[in-house]
Amino acid sequence: MLELSSTAEPVFQAATVVLVRDGDNGLEVLLVQRSKAVAHMGGMWVFPGGRVDECDYPPDRDDYRAALNAAIRETQEEAGLEISAGQLAWLSHWTTPEGAKRRFATWFFLATLEDGQEVSVDGGEISCHRWVTPATAFAEIADREHPFRLMPPTFVSMVDLAAYDSCQAAHAGISCRDAFHYAPRMVFVENGICFLYEGDAGYPNEDLEAEGGRHRTYMIDGQLEYIRRY
Repeated sequence: MLELSSTAEPVFQAATVVLVRDGDNGLEVLLVQRSKAVAHMGGMWVFPGGRVDECDYPPDRDDYRAALNAAIRETQEEAGLEISAGQLAWLSHWTTPEGAKRRFATWFFLATLEDGQEVSVDGGEISCHRWVTPATAFAEIADREHPFRLMPPTFVSMVDLAAYDSCQAAHAGISCRDAFHYAPRMVFVENGICFLYEGDAGYPNEDLEAEGGRHRTYMIDGQLEYIRRY
């Protein structure tokens, strides 16, 4: 679950890579599981990634280039995979909502793994990995007896990729559009949280009942539902 804080927290730059490949049942996405012993998001399934370090910044301090460098470095550290900047397409940008205990401004990049490299995790911070189709992930999230734990940015990214049946189609679709930007606002509901995004009629005033378009994610009792309707 999202850790909450009563004080204003700093926002750290971060980067993550959504690695995809073509499987027998269509596009598959790589997820790694954070160790349950890790304090932050322990047990969650995530994309490889982490904070942007000082060593990632080029001489001109360009944030985008630093995010690319961090994405490449973190993919190697967490999944043992070598990727290049030329493989990365900017998918989205997520800023952790105010009120969270740890806040990040995270660049999400899409990359296709085409050269037969094998995933290797360290068994420490990252305990295991799996390749999964979006449809399989959604079915497992809905299984209350064996919950598959994703945070909203991971889930929404999977929903985005579910529209494509191959890596080529995903790259073509994402490369010809602007990256989506998400700066969620949290509204607490019974047994969970509603995350409001720009484009939702309730976003300006955090009013879930406001008339108009809907762009939000509900996270209730471990279940996730993404709604985008304008």
